[in-house]
Amino acid sequence: MQIRETSIAGLVEIFPRVFQDDRGFFFESYNEELFKKLGLPTNFVQDNQSFSIKGVVRGLHFQNAPFAQGKLVRVISGRVLDVAVDIRPESPTFGKHEVFELRSDTNNMAYVPEGFAHGFVALEDSVFSYKCTNVYNKAAESGLLWNDPDLGIDWGVENPIVSEKDIILPTFKTLFEKYV
Repeated sequence: MQIRETSIAGLVEIFPRVFQDDRGFFFESYNEELFKKLGLPTNFVQDNQSFSIKGVVRGLHFQNAPFAQGKLVRVISGRVLDVAVDIRPESPTFGKHEVFELRSDTNNMAYVPEGFAHGFVALEDSVFSYKCTNVYNKAAESGLLWNDPDLGIDWGVENPIVSEKDIILPTFKTLFEKYV
């Protein structure tokens, strides 16, 4: 596996070693020993999977402590623009974001640590996989408005399909007013 560091500490893109021939391909999407060597978390306790049609935006979601989640995310089929926003008030990159294009033809992944809001837009019909470091807790869930102008995220789609729940999420400034 190869790791690409980003401008935000702890947020990385991962490229697995893919073995391919005329029958198809094989790769390890997770290997505890290798993740330890790379300094990545190895205690994943919940796996989630979603399907989204082209144009669906999901996010920006996170869970508050003590149920904050780190997420190892990848696309099983399709292609998405994956977004992670640093919401750690003590971080020098607080309020900054990174964008990854996760693709099933490259099998790249991203590790999104605790302390990030996370979302994605399906650039084509896509199956998305999340390995989480903590269990989901309804009372701890929160999020940011996907199209918050202060975050300036270019989702790369016109006329996105967004859930009613995600349309009414608060802005970054509203949620973190005491820090901005």
